[in-house]
Amino acid sequence: MTRPPLPPFSRETALQKVRAAEDGWNSRDPERVALAYTPDSQWRNRSDFLQGRGAIVEFLTRKWEREHDYRLIKDLWAHDGNRVAVRFAYEWRDADGGWHRSYGNENWEFAADGLMARRIASINDLPIRDSERLFHWPQGIRPDDHPGLEALGL
Repeated sequence: MTRPPLPPFSRETALQKVRAAEDGWNSRDPERVALAYTPDSQWRNRSDFLQGRGAIVEFLTRKWEREHDYRLIKDLWAHDGNRVAVRFAYEWRDADGGWHRSYGNENWEFAADGLMARRIASINDLPIRDSERLFHWPQGIRPDDHPGLEALGL
């Protein structure tokens, strides 16, 4: 099985990988998201260290049980060969109704088949008021006409 585009990445194919990852995560479907990673993929997400699709599914299931109304935007930062760096922001609501914007950077390394073999994520959370929210689209994939991070000043 391959998951195009395959490395080495051009700017165009790196952008395709970034948007595919954003769309997958905005689906909030842990099983779907996990299929983008190698069976033994290694992750560092904040202070969590994971290995394998099963661990990814469990992690994402827990994440989206507590992060309601999740909406994510990813932007390409850099790429080289089989590696891609992105920056991202996502907004979500906690169980008490409080809104948050989480900012971060990810470093991705891909196997030759186009599956992600390693993901290293650093993330910071910021409480925001409802009036400060910037990600306004129906739950799911971000519409093509919705501004990205640069246009939103993030």
